[in-house]
Amino acid sequence: MNKLLFLLVVITSTFGFSQATSVEDNFTKKEVYIPMRDGTKLFTIIYTPKDISKSNKYPMIMNRTCYSIAPYGETNFRKKLSPNKFIENEKYIFVFQDVRGRYMSEGTFTNMTPQVDHKTKKDIDESTDTYDTVDWLVKNVQYNNGKVGQYGTSYPGFYTAVGTLANHPALVASSPQAPISDFWYDDFHHNGAFLMGYFKTFPVFGVNKTKPEKESWFADKMIKPTSDDGYLFYKNMGTLKEGVDKYYKDNFFMQEVVEHPNYDDFWQKRNLLPHLKNIDHAVMTVGGWFDSEDLRGPLEIYKTIEKSSPKAKNTIVMGPFSHGGWNYDSGKHFHNDIYFGDSIATFYQKNIEQPFFHHYLKEDSKTAAKLPEAYMFDTGKKEWKQFENWPPKETSKQSFHLNSSGTLSSTGENPKTFASYISDPNKPVLSSENYKDMNGFTPKNYMSEDQRFASYRPDVLTYTTDVLENDLSLAGEILTKLKIISSSTDADFIVKLIDVYPSDEKSNPDKPTVVYANYHQMIRSEIMPARFRNSFEKPEALTPSKVTNVDVKLQDVFHTFKKGHRIQIQVQSTWFPLMAINPQKFLENPYKATKDDYEKADIKVSSGSTIEFDVLK
Repeated sequence: MNKLLFLLVVITSTFGFSQATSVEDNFTKKEVYIPMRDGTKLFTIIYTPKDISKSNKYPMIMNRTCYSIAPYGETNFRKKLSPNKFIENEKYIFVFQDVRGRYMSEGTFTNMTPQVDHKTKKDIDESTDTYDTVDWLVKNVQYNNGKVGQYGTSYPGFYTAVGTLANHPALVASSPQAPISDFWYDDFHHNGAFLMGYFKTFPVFGVNKTKPEKESWFADKMIKPTSDDGYLFYKNMGTLKEGVDKYYKDNFFMQEVVEHPNYDDFWQKRNLLPHLKNIDHAVMTVGGWFDSEDLRGPLEIYKTIEKSSPKAKNTIVMGPFSHGGWNYDSGKHFHNDIYFGDSIATFYQKNIEQPFFHHYLKEDSKTAAKLPEAYMFDTGKKEWKQFENWPPKETSKQSFHLNSSGTLSSTGENPKTFASYISDPNKPVLSSENYKDMNGFTPKNYMSEDQRFASYRPDVLTYTTDVLENDLSLAGEILTKLKIISSSTDADFIVKLIDVYPSDEKSNPDKPTVVYANYHQMIRSEIMPARFRNSFEKPEALTPSKVTNVDVKLQDVFHTFKKGHRIQIQVQSTWFPLMAINPQKFLENPYKATKDDYEKADIKVSSGSTIEFDVLK
């Protein structure tokens, strides 16, 4: 789910701005400013069950967000207090807080606040703000039971993840959902390549307020669609440099992005992962296999805590969701054209999330809840599976060769043979045929979109297996090892993993216009700028006409390619308008490239290239 829609759903629909009798009848509302250790006061709203008493105490569930905790005013009640009706119905003390510098809170907002490892009493970061908030709550909210849980989706997922480092004894359960871990790999970049599809989000994150605000002070900076065809905006905008000069000269976050094209100290100190140590409470990280914004974050946060915090009760959940899709249920669950089952979000809320918080906040926080280590959804078989580890240990390594003949097989051809294409920055490969989706705050449907349109392009290489004689379940990370030759000094390499349906695949009456016969469903994709092939900190030019290794790591999958289907890999060097155009000329700062810097590239991919993956036994 894209961030604008998520923002609207969470703030307007899920939590609502209008009064709602059920919440008002059952809860009292109080607004307070909670002081932090440096004197900054954070605006906080507390909803307390009316039947709370000395003999009927409740735990607290907290959500810290940069997206507003409206409605403001103690007589204005939210429509819902939780996206999860099962949690709301059994009652908690619900706490919402505007983080530093946002809406009604004091202080200055910064993106992905750097975490301070060695704190003095004066040092502050998001974990100290979490600690100070929890400490105040347990000491000042009457008849709480001394236990606090926290959750949040997307940016609030980051605040939840970094909040695990608060180490307050009352904080016993955290659920980072679609959390950001590092802006170099999620949201605004993928492996350092800039996501042009996020261009319209920057007013939300790059304009600071000058006074307390109950409304979105950045609203007049938002770029409004001028056509239902969202591609036109990016086509007419020109280069990234032209777009920045036209729209974002005063946007502090865009200027930071443009001035830091490499993984320097600015980005490194915003990487949360190295700090996730010594966590000793329950953490359930949640993500979606088709989350176009924060797929890497949940996987890496879970894996990092698993390695660095042995005392943590650490679990992960990955479903067939787009961004935040587990927070609402649409009955029949589709992502784009693909149907995955009925009431999948409700299943998650009832059988996974509600038991998690109930156990740790209302039962025993010292023992593990009766939940699996990993609750993962197989997007091919379309069913939930439980594992004791993720990636699962019950796998074997396999690899396929990207043969110049167009076959994808365990048998490789002569590595001195090559398939080739001409990549032209002025005629880029489209990232999607969903032109309306390009108008959104962030794109989302491309994550499972039919890729037939790309396979017909001469600047896209396609490698396909024979028809599978048996099911093949991929579970875990995927690594593509490309051996390339380019005539240019720079280039991007996009690798897509695709499930090709049988030619006699039946239609779906819910999607009467979709041709599922020979459907090319994208399962996973990633981009890797060749300039960063050896180091994200120190980019290197390609040497024209020289064989060069470029590894493209795809995020985890759990997908069964069914008998009768085929596996396909596509390789290309442009992916527009999702990704900014690489000029294909090595520049110190490619974000400042002009059209005069654009160069065509003759790119060859060796038959010695492979894709490696884990197959579930």
